[in-house]
Amino acid sequence: MIDIILDTIIDSVKLLPFLFITYLIMEYIEHKTKEKTKETIKKSGKIGPLVGSILGAFPQCGFSVSATNLYAGRVITLGTLISVYLSTSDEMLPIFISEAVPIDVILKILGIKILIGMVSGFIIDLVLRLTNKDKEEEKIVDLCEKDHCHCEKGIIKSSLKHTLNIFIFILIISLLMHIIIHLIGEETIASIILNKPILGPIIASLIGLIPNCAASVILTQMYLENLISAATMISGLLVGAGVGLAVLFKTNKGIKENLKIVGLLYFIGVISGIILEFIGILNF
Repeated sequence: MIDIILDTIIDSVKLLPFLFITYLIMEYIEHKTKEKTKETIKKSGKIGPLVGSILGAFPQCGFSVSATNLYAGRVITLGTLISVYLSTSDEMLPIFISEAVPIDVILKILGIKILIGMVSGFIIDLVLRLTNKDKEEEKIVDLCEKDHCHCEKGIIKSSLKHTLNIFIFILIISLLMHIIIHLIGEETIASIILNKPILGPIIASLIGLIPNCAASVILTQMYLENLISAATMISGLLVGAGVGLAVLFKTNKGIKENLKIVGLLYFIGVISGIILEFIGILNF
């Protein structure tokens, strides 16, 4: 057991420089493009789901929060909001990069998430237009965005904070997983979720509903430990909108509407995961 703990700590510490460099680059890009990104999605109109799904795929500090606030002010459509939620991958990308996951695998996963987000968003907006449920008067309001990233205090400090937060998550989750695997056995655990085309996505999507970065860390680490398939991981990451869901209940009036949005997001995640499992195009 001591060997497991030591190995986990050593493996996690090795990721620190890669995580920091990745977050530093991401923070720099976001710092230069944040306002342009928000303006772009504001002006996207009927092609909102296309723009939202693409922009959401690029890891940006609190982008799901920005989209949530824009939706609460009825600046963007529900379809655009859902497309952003579905394409957002939170901490998946930096973890994949730090673990040296092949670039073609990363691009395939991001591409699938973008496609699902875009298609789902357009369908949702089309249904709302046909049922005349998108005629609510616009109420563009000044909503304070508090994503607590402290990006305004400098990209180095913000990068360090992100790196340490995710490092702690990875360390704790990896340690728990390794202990569980040691006690129960990898084959036993894999038999419960792995190769379960229906149960896997259902469980993964529930994990994805955790309203912070823990969800994406858990799902990504489970995939890297070969405990879940790529399709099951994607189903959970589709649902994982980070703190965006928590902000939704805070800023968007109407608890029933918010619950419907969460239910819709969960349904899309589960169905998408099941379809991907049966198609079998993600054998990597």
